[in-house]
Amino acid sequence: MEHDHGHNHTHVANKKVLWISLLIITFYMIVEAIGGFLTNSLTLLADAGHMLSDSISMVIALLAFTFGEKAANHSKTYGYKRFEILAAVLNGLTLIFIAIYIFYEAIDRIQNPPEVASGGMFLVAFIGLLINILVAWIMMRGADVEKNLNLRGAYLHVISDMLGSLGAIIAALLIIFFGWGWADPLASVIVAALVLRSGYYVTKSALHVLMEGTPDNVNVDDVIQTIQNTKGIHSVHDLHIWSVTSGLNALSCHVAVVDDQLSIAESEGLLRQIEQDLEQQNIHHMTIQLETSAHQHDDSILCKVEAESAGHSHHYH
Repeated sequence: MEHDHGHNHTHVANKKVLWISLLIITFYMIVEAIGGFLTNSLTLLADAGHMLSDSISMVIALLAFTFGEKAANHSKTYGYKRFEILAAVLNGLTLIFIAIYIFYEAIDRIQNPPEVASGGMFLVAFIGLLINILVAWIMMRGADVEKNLNLRGAYLHVISDMLGSLGAIIAALLIIFFGWGWADPLASVIVAALVLRSGYYVTKSALHVLMEGTPDNVNVDDVIQTIQNTKGIHSVHDLHIWSVTSGLNALSCHVAVVDDQLSIAESEGLLRQIEQDLEQQNIHHMTIQLETSAHQHDDSILCKVEAESAGHSHHYH
């Protein structure tokens, strides 16, 4: 119950931080977009585009928290917790598309640099930098940006957006002091590269979860050793470790016991010991099947499952 209480407290804090960050970012995104059009600065427009993706990522994260609270049912036995990961994929792909568009626009502008109102560009970019620093500080102080994939995605957006504002400031100064018109599209390319990098990593992390990949904070060898070193355990096989969503790692396996004559109470004691040890290794949901050593079909720790096809039944244990 203490774990649930702590989780709920973090959950509420995350939502509150997201709402505050969303309102600040969305407001300044509009200001920066208008500033980009008025000053004819592609860098400001690129930064506004990135801020738009920040806003989208925060809206998606808030929706994910809301959907994630929905109870499990017969149709969705894990509830809607995976929605957060689907949202992170959408978020990452949005960033990638924005980056590609900025690259496309920048190529023409580098060849034919337009007139840019550099003074206004500098002012808007400087305020944008301060806004991003404020939002990053709010998120670092009040939200779980280390463990929650969606929050980490939103935070990465803000950080790279901060670097984008810095790029716009430098470009504005180069135009003011040296008249280098190409500095604006060049800075927008750098912003686009940052956007692309954020999009790539967020998408990659989310797809890893969708592919039932092993969570980054779980060491498979340590998990195997923990199970095998438990007194009374002969071996482990058919092991699966995956994430349902950020902060919810699951495991299923078959465990062969040394004593074939264990009572149900003794078996439960053995399972409790394994579960307690695995909770220390970031495994939150476990399904462990106890069986005699005679039941193990091969020496493989990882499960060799073949999908059911016509005339071929599922490989079961």
